[in-house]
Amino acid sequence: MANRIYLCLAHMSEAGWEQKYVKEAFDTNWVVPLGPNVNAFEEDLRDFVIKVKGEKLKGKNGLVEKQVVALSSGTAAVHLGLLACGVGPGDEVLVQSFTFCASTHPITYLGATPVMVDSEPETWNIDPHLLEEAIKDRIVKTGKKPKAIVPVYLYGMPAKIDEIMAVANKYEIPVVEDAAEGFGSSYHGQVCGTFGEYGVLSFNGNKMITTSGGGALICPSEAAKSKIMWYATQAREAYPYYQHESIGYNYRLSNVCAGIGRGQMKVVDKHIARHRQIAAMYEEAFKDFDGIEFHKEMEGTASNYWLNTILLDEQLKVKNEDLAYAEAVQGAVGGAAGVVHGGGSVHTDCEPNRNVEAMRLNLDKEGIESRPLWKPMHKQPVYQNVPVYVNGVSESLFKRGLCLPSGPMVTDEDVERIIRTIKDNVL
Repeated sequence: MANRIYLCLAHMSEAGWEQKYVKEAFDTNWVVPLGPNVNAFEEDLRDFVIKVKGEKLKGKNGLVEKQVVALSSGTAAVHLGLLACGVGPGDEVLVQSFTFCASTHPITYLGATPVMVDSEPETWNIDPHLLEEAIKDRIVKTGKKPKAIVPVYLYGMPAKIDEIMAVANKYEIPVVEDAAEGFGSSYHGQVCGTFGEYGVLSFNGNKMITTSGGGALICPSEAAKSKIMWYATQAREAYPYYQHESIGYNYRLSNVCAGIGRGQMKVVDKHIARHRQIAAMYEEAFKDFDGIEFHKEMEGTASNYWLNTILLDEQLKVKNEDLAYAEAVQGAVGGAAGVVHGGGSVHTDCEPNRNVEAMRLNLDKEGIESRPLWKPMHKQPVYQNVPVYVNGVSESLFKRGLCLPSGPMVTDEDVERIIRTIKDNVL
């Protein structure tokens, strides 16, 4: 069997920039959560995200106001972005249901309640019309507006952010864009994560660039950046001893990890281009193939295609469907999925269709990693009692969808083998 093909793994720069910057951190003894690499990485990120069609993003008075704080994870960035928007106990936050739990869990860290809003079928991201319905209904039911809105750029696909921002501005609710999966994606030339009050980035090992683990928060101003940095370093007051008048967090990115990030920024455009090349190969392969639909970007947008995804028609017959869900999964699905709690059951009340699970198993047997789409948060047991506004889109997509290998280490030959294996397993 050929070498295993993984879903999405980071790729180091050929010139070894990562090693250079990490070595500098050790040589200068900056092995701490601050230092020259952190500062330089933040500047590199800022230069990258403020681009609009090759020009610089203009804020109020024509000035570029966006700033970036490097943090220990994308989850930390969501947490601090919400905190900066004033989210606290008793508040409600409107959040896209079709997402990874890092978009929703930080809401609960702050004692607030996530209100799940379903997706629209074109981009798979939060439905602007349903979003407004949810706002109106929450005002009627609670007597106050939700405190923030968290749209997500699922699998790197730009959301209908102009419509989302129009709703948010109408009701004067701040937006925290979760662009963890959308680093480098753009909407009409403007980088995703720069439309709202705050924008979230992630540099986990499977993202467009990596710092091994890490993230960043795009902030609206220098003053906002200073406040976020203060919260991220335990919220220490200006005294000659440790004085704390607010709760802070240990969320700063290390100088060593930031060195990796600086090296990765040398190849970020190359990584995005490779993901898009792979997407083009998948799109071409399945454009006339009955029963399989490739998810394409919306006109006027540019997706980084972080993970390329397909939908299998419910009527599509796949080999070995009788083996799907034959036994309970014993461990984590995927090489980097982490530690799991052994539940032991085979089925839940919302799961991928049998043909999707059969295809995943068939690919796995051939050494090709694939995964179901994110299970909507409103179908997660941990969120069974939160308010939800659904239209059936995310549940339908979850039942039919599959993520395919998409990383920069996936070769053209790999993609051809993946496509061939998928087609060979269709009856």
